[in-house]
Amino acid sequence: MATRVDIDSTSDPLQGLLAIPESGMGPGVIVIQEWWGLVPQIERVVDRFAEAGFTAIAPDHYRGVRASEPDQAGKLMMGLKVSAAASDIASAADYLVRSGHVPGDKVGVIGFCMGGGLALLAPTVSPHIDCASAFYPAMPWPDYHPEWANYAGREALVHQAESDIPNTGADIARYAEAIAANGGTATVVDYPGSHHAFFNEDRPEVYDETMAQVAWDATLAMFHRRLINPFA
Repeated sequence: MATRVDIDSTSDPLQGLLAIPESGMGPGVIVIQEWWGLVPQIERVVDRFAEAGFTAIAPDHYRGVRASEPDQAGKLMMGLKVSAAASDIASAADYLVRSGHVPGDKVGVIGFCMGGGLALLAPTVSPHIDCASAFYPAMPWPDYHPEWANYAGREALVHQAESDIPNTGADIARYAEAIAANGGTATVVDYPGSHHAFFNEDRPEVYDETMAQVAWDATLAMFHRRLINPFA
């Protein structure tokens, strides 16, 4: 069961939801929220990682605020400064590495929608972040300019909803090319017939159980390969 913890941060006071596997030790994963905030669905994702043997933390980028309507969620998302979110993510990575519940000094990141865009950014903001799984990324901020050179030796897996391709497909393709050009690995997986937020079981109008499971399995496979095997 995830519990709230305080995360040392260079920005405003930051809390997060932390879940530790039954063994007390597991590779670290940062979970980044959708535009709704740190809602119960994200908490379930954190718990799900702990059940799979990972130590997972979700930083609360909105500092306790949750949205229930799209208009409010959009305002919260657009009010988020990319530099502040990057600081939160780096602080969460530092927290995991120092927690005593993570082997080694490398962690992974997963994010959804707004969090997908931030997950794609994450390997560029901390030396501890080795890989990212970005679900249907949204990158709406004018100040979103990742330092792709920092991706050298790191990996991104992008789960692209078909409904998003007209709006974000070209940007995702360009970002994948930039990651590869800078010595990283980027894989973009398309989910035919899928809608934005297809992983979110609290959105029955778009949720697709089969596609969600495929994306989850691919994410775990990458995290096992990059975060677990090195310690075997």
